[in-house]
Amino acid sequence: QVPGMKEILLMGFYQPHEALSRFLVSAQQEFKIPIRYLQEYAALGTGGGIYHFRDQILSGGAEAFFVLNADVCSEFPLQEMLEFWQQHGDMHSFVILGTTANRTQALNYGCIVANADTQEVQHYVEKPSTFVSEIINCGIYLFTPAIFQHIGEVFQRNQQELALEESSNGWQRAEVIRLEQDVFTALAGSGKLYVYKTDGFWSQIKSAGSAIYASRLYLNQYSKSHPERLAQNKPGGPVIRGNVYIHPTASIDNTAVLGPNVSIGEGVTVGAGVRVRESIVLHGASLHDHTCVLNTIVGWDSTIGRWARVEGTPSDPNPNDPYAKIDSETLFRDGRLTPSITILGCSVTIPAEVVILNSIVLPHKELSRSYKNQIIL
Repeated sequence: QVPGMKEILLMGFYQPHEALSRFLVSAQQEFKIPIRYLQEYAALGTGGGIYHFRDQILSGGAEAFFVLNADVCSEFPLQEMLEFWQQHGDMHSFVILGTTANRTQALNYGCIVANADTQEVQHYVEKPSTFVSEIINCGIYLFTPAIFQHIGEVFQRNQQELALEESSNGWQRAEVIRLEQDVFTALAGSGKLYVYKTDGFWSQIKSAGSAIYASRLYLNQYSKSHPERLAQNKPGGPVIRGNVYIHPTASIDNTAVLGPNVSIGEGVTVGAGVRVRESIVLHGASLHDHTCVLNTIVGWDSTIGRWARVEGTPSDPNPNDPYAKIDSETLFRDGRLTPSITILGCSVTIPAEVVILNSIVLPHKELSRSYKNQIIL
């Protein structure tokens, strides 16, 4: 929807594979825009990747470009950022998307101190040890080609420092550049960096379980901007509570109760008397009669038997604090699995009449009994 958008580049250190290629092809057809994946030869950091591929980024004569971290969900107010940049900066200025966090959680993010009138960034600190600011970096940026000069200066400095270290394998490490610590900290106070503050939703997605919270944010957004995408209560249909998305190809028994915050994927089958709440059910899964699925991600083509109960523990932010963010929970604490969202990998089979609680089940498992607080490999 951004005017003049010509191309989308995905960058990462991950090996491209068939599923990614299929996704790129379908996305190109849907959005009518070229989409390519560029693989880094090593993990180059948030700045090193775009610097390494700068020729690819600039090949279309880009006037400006957005950089988005892949582990965030948001309203992505890209057009608003573009208008803000056109009003505030010159052609050599850059924009960071910022949002408000509470004072305690702000320490876990990049903190921005800005001029209240001009929104120019005067000070930037990544994960400070003491309180600096409630405005945090959302990991969404608007750059012009001039950014590569600043990243290049960091690269040159890294090379010089590595040349002084005799035993280093220099060139490889010099290319690892962090936008936040290496570039933004230096740019702050130079009149070239601005922050656009958004009141829209934003969250990081640091674990598989946080996808359920992200799904809630998107479903809530749909209820305002695209209510036609959400399921409605209809005579003779399933009971819908709150925001629920059901793919048109899914088969839902009319005695099922779904919601709030439920997303049902392609070709899913939901039997009689099934209860689903705060969950994502991915394509091809089958929930047999009278199953109960709470705070769970059900993987592709998985099956849950009759009268089984699959439940997790939500890790949502404090609902009474409008500025609270989701905490990036560690998987283990004191040697034990932290109670969290239950995740069933693809093609998992859960037998009838068992309970699966706070567990992660890896793909292609056929369980024979109940489990609690376990990772089933």
